[in-house]
Amino acid sequence: MSETSVPQGAVPEPGAERAAPDPRRWLILATIGLAQLMIVLDLTVVNIALPSAQRSLNFATVDRQWVVTAYALAFGSLLLLGGRLADMLGRKVTFMTGLAGFAAVSAVGGASTSFGMLVTARACQGVFAAIMAPSALSILTNKFQDPKDRGKAFGVYGAIAGAGGAVGLLLGGALTEFLSWRWTLFVNLLFAGIALVGAAVLLKREPAPGGQRLDLPGAVLVGGAMFCLVYGFSNAATHSWHAPSAYGFLVTGVVALAAFAGWQTRAKAPLLPPRVVLDRNRGGAYLGMLFAGAGMFGIFLFATYYLQTTLGYSPIVTGLAFLPMVVMLMVSANVGQIVLMPRTGPKPLVGLGMLVAAGGMVWLTRIGVHSGYASAILGPLMVTAAGLGQVIAPVVNTGTYGVAPHDAGVASATVSVGQQLGGSMGTALLNTMVAGATASYLTSHLNPSTIVAGHPSPALVQQSFVHGYTVGFWWTAGIFALGAVVCGTLLRRGPLYPRRARTEAPAQVTEPEAAPR
Repeated sequence: MSETSVPQGAVPEPGAERAAPDPRRWLILATIGLAQLMIVLDLTVVNIALPSAQRSLNFATVDRQWVVTAYALAFGSLLLLGGRLADMLGRKVTFMTGLAGFAAVSAVGGASTSFGMLVTARACQGVFAAIMAPSALSILTNKFQDPKDRGKAFGVYGAIAGAGGAVGLLLGGALTEFLSWRWTLFVNLLFAGIALVGAAVLLKREPAPGGQRLDLPGAVLVGGAMFCLVYGFSNAATHSWHAPSAYGFLVTGVVALAAFAGWQTRAKAPLLPPRVVLDRNRGGAYLGMLFAGAGMFGIFLFATYYLQTTLGYSPIVTGLAFLPMVVMLMVSANVGQIVLMPRTGPKPLVGLGMLVAAGGMVWLTRIGVHSGYASAILGPLMVTAAGLGQVIAPVVNTGTYGVAPHDAGVASATVSVGQQLGGSMGTALLNTMVAGATASYLTSHLNPSTIVAGHPSPALVQQSFVHGYTVGFWWTAGIFALGAVVCGTLLRRGPLYPRRARTEAPAQVTEPEAAPR
């Protein structure tokens, strides 16, 4: 990877150094933030509503995973293509197209009369989210180039990206309990409607850059690779690693990803130019999002199971239990971006943040069958959130900093790919470890005193569940610790923003296009 001290491949727009900041940029941030919140919370908001949807539409439990997986498959498979379309067609066009389409298919999903209709709507949600998400982040990247403002903007964006899953749990629980599972989809009409109005009023139409071509072979290769990887990990989580639907798709996905990487070095107009990912800071940021996405799964899924199945919390109370974590994550993300990032750069923030999050997960392994929320859960969640706030916002900022304007969309998409692929990997790995640990504990503790009417006693079953969750939290801590080592090795020392950019001009430091190495 590049060892230069300036961003690689960063080419400014004409007059960028003299351009005054857009006075409406904070309203644009609010619009982008609302759209991003809708995308992220839709990964979890439907989860709590699944049992109600299953009773309403009368589909089998084994099919329930497809309501979640269909969204993840379409979203992850098409992100890079969506990012390149944003660079080619203009970010306002793709952002508003994604918003409008997302709202329309959400309405269809909420009105579903069959399982097939619901799954199709969820897949279409993923398609439009893949068009919208890279456009949103690249708009933010181009509107906030002054380091001080950029820190604030990415602090807000990173807090939304990190806390959106917990907000989805809270919102999903409230809507399901007081209205209907259908409102977990209908609520997107409100979010999308406000964001559409804001985008129409605040964003300017960008002229489509000429001379750009779509890398169709690259789009097919990376789309197929992401589909196979996400699908393979999903099958490993619900079946086993030995199932042909798991290892077969995973091997195919790795081969397709390798073919995609090789093709990008030869393509005349690559979908993901190597200059975007070969910079050490950006490469480290994308891997940081991968580890953060994998680790966050362990927090939200197993902590939710523990609160509901072991402690007996209702869906809405479970969502409220995560609220302090959301607040802490938002505070930590903004403090890190505004106060610390300009002084230290991403390297110490991401490394220490990962270690703090790992410490929070180790603390969470002390839970028991009868633990109290304040004594055993609140503290670990707050510590983990404080660490994640120092990770997510800096890696989103670093992953999009210094790229050429015509690469902003695909760089933004790569950040989202890291989060999506990390979540799928975390799902498969942690589910496997937790299921194995639970079954092993149950088997090893069976004896005449723990068998009631030919079945394990409820107390033993609950204890085996808690043991499985603690194993999941230990593995999550290990994921964060490994992320600290990887990101600490790759990320460069020193501030992200060069001194001149911080003190004299709002423009990004640039360098000529790198020659082939």
